[in-house]
Amino acid sequence: MESERVTCRITAGIAHVDLARPAKLNAMDGEFFEALGDIFRRLAADPQVRVIVLSAHGKHFTAGLDLGWAAGQFAPVVRDGVADAGRWSEKQLRDIGWLQAAVNAVEEARAPVVAAVHGGCIGAGVDLVSACDLRICSADAFFQIAEIDVGITADLGTLQRLPHIIPGGIVRELALTGRKMEADEALRWGLVSRVLPSRDAAIDAAVQLAAAIAAKSPMAAAGTKRALNHQRGQSVEAGLRATALWNAATLANADLGEAMRARKAREAPSFGDLAP
Repeated sequence: MESERVTCRITAGIAHVDLARPAKLNAMDGEFFEALGDIFRRLAADPQVRVIVLSAHGKHFTAGLDLGWAAGQFAPVVRDGVADAGRWSEKQLRDIGWLQAAVNAVEEARAPVVAAVHGGCIGAGVDLVSACDLRICSADAFFQIAEIDVGITADLGTLQRLPHIIPGGIVRELALTGRKMEADEALRWGLVSRVLPSRDAAIDAAVQLAAAIAAKSPMAAAGTKRALNHQRGQSVEAGLRATALWNAATLANADLGEAMRARKAREAPSFGDLAP
């Protein structure tokens, strides 16, 4: 699973996805979004993948959307020398939907996703990490919802997902001012669960966390992620019913028996892969 924008390697059930355009500060262009969506959809279908770690090469995690690419991507549609506003709007709606689908693929992956952030995580980068399940960062990391500074509304998930991670009032302040949230503030508000001294230390911590999750039942991990994501915007009653349906459909699996056996024998359990 390789591209010039995003790379992936899988070891012992842990997939490590890297943003790999450091010369451009991992700015996100069309090739990036295509690779991101493709890789995460393939990882979602891989029965051996139990956890995904997301990190980046270079000085910053990502500078966000590649504005040079976007300027061409969202240029007006011209017919017979005249700008066609209707066709331009229809195309723009499809283009934005395609970008959203790539980020959605991160959230929709069966396996939990752990992001290790260093340096700047700007604009669409916040959309990306908001779609992850867990976030760890380095001490030099900062997060910035920068879309307001270029005259647009963040449209790839930040405004929909981030209020379920940190307080809504803080989201509004960040989104309306475009100010930076430094690592210590991100930890205080719960955007990240840990702050490490360096990029390498943050990635190491993310891998260790991933290994701890990978040792658990993949059925239970998938069900837990599904329930947590489903609960957003739902009543407690609706969430309980959805989880009851999940358990009623899936509890008759080998993981439960293996967990009980291992606990009784005081051994580490050995769980099989998910179905493809």
